[in-house]
Amino acid sequence: MREIIHMQTGQCGNQIGSSFWETVTEEHGISPTGAFEGVNPDLLLERISVYFCEASGGRYVPRSIMVDLEPGTIDSVRSGKLGQLYRPDNFVFGQSGSGNNWAKGHYTEGAEMIEVVMERVRMEAEGCDSLQGFQLTHSLGGGTGSGMGTLLISKLREEFPDRIMTSFSVIPSPKVSDTVVEPYNAMLSMHQLVENTDQTFAIDNEALYDICFRTLKLTEPTYTDLNHLISLTMSGITTSFRFPGQLNADLRKLSVNMVPFPRLHFFITGNSPLSSRTTVNFSAVNVPELTRQMFDPMNMMAACDPRHGRYLTAAMVFRGRMSVREVDDQVLQLQNKNSSYFVEWIPNNVKTAVCDIPPRGLKMSGTFIGNSTSIQEIFKRIDEQFSAMFRRKAFMHWYTGEGMDEMEFTEAQSNMIDLIQEYQQYQEATVEEGDDVEEDEAGEEYNEEEEPADEET
Repeated sequence: MREIIHMQTGQCGNQIGSSFWETVTEEHGISPTGAFEGVNPDLLLERISVYFCEASGGRYVPRSIMVDLEPGTIDSVRSGKLGQLYRPDNFVFGQSGSGNNWAKGHYTEGAEMIEVVMERVRMEAEGCDSLQGFQLTHSLGGGTGSGMGTLLISKLREEFPDRIMTSFSVIPSPKVSDTVVEPYNAMLSMHQLVENTDQTFAIDNEALYDICFRTLKLTEPTYTDLNHLISLTMSGITTSFRFPGQLNADLRKLSVNMVPFPRLHFFITGNSPLSSRTTVNFSAVNVPELTRQMFDPMNMMAACDPRHGRYLTAAMVFRGRMSVREVDDQVLQLQNKNSSYFVEWIPNNVKTAVCDIPPRGLKMSGTFIGNSTSIQEIFKRIDEQFSAMFRRKAFMHWYTGEGMDEMEFTEAQSNMIDLIQEYQQYQEATVEEGDDVEEDEAGEEYNEEEEPADEET
């Protein structure tokens, strides 16, 4: 089996993670005590070990590690709906909290606790037959999720260099700001994510609020509503290796097909069908409608407009009984109609996966993952907010007091600016340039092969 170890850090990460486990246990028919209560054990339990270990007495335990620097959120997870499901040893928490300070999470408080967390990860990894990778849920605005989350990612990179590292990162959004020092924390985290993850799914609260207001017509969305949306997307992305499908995709396949250049691994996600309770009976749920909704900018869970950039690659995971031929036709049609929004130097750049098992209560659904150059809008925004404070050295003493150097901020910023320029460069690249490059490369290879032949003669 291809096991995945799930980790959640900080308040935001733990809340999203709990919501994800609620969705997954429901889909696999696992009760809050870990017993199987579904109707079709052959199907639902066939690949259950991707996310669950089997304990004695037929009990299924999530392969999940909950980390926080203060006990509050962990206590609420423990006393929540699925509190009895998790392994008690896998709750790792401190007492002091990180106080929204990235340096505390990364260098001082977090660094003291990281070895305990790594020990739990090793225990979980030893129980796996064939570990596929890790997924981490965290936010980039606070202290624990961003500081300790990125520390955990870099430690895992050292210890398991050949495993896939995926993060679901809640990125600060323009209108919803929870803390003043968010731009600092986000900038320092991005610096780490660019180097150390294989795929990062960018999610932000403002886009989720918009989906709740505009599409789902919820007048007062709560964090529970937002987290549910995120968990639907996470469950969609991981569907094809939790259930048998007609066309499989796993984390590694996703990476290979979605990341054309190693630094450009930040994805925007979307989900369909999304409709309010009042309009649900007025629209047909079929493959063309799912495809249309998936690419609809209003369904995107990051505050950037894909119409302002171009897609390098995209992936679509369909769930439910449907014809693969119809899926391929729809994707082809969509690419032909909107060819200006896809880079022409990567032909056929949409990957599809089809899984037979729909989510609870739906006949079919789809999850969209896009690697679009428009994501630079988010990075530009963080950079502007960061520069405004960094110019005046505002709040710097909180970070330097934990032993950080100002150079780290400058480095993180220059790395971010490089990333923005890379996205811009590939957005403007045209196919003519590419053709020349290919000929040159072919010429070079030809020359290299000639030389050894000369030596032999």
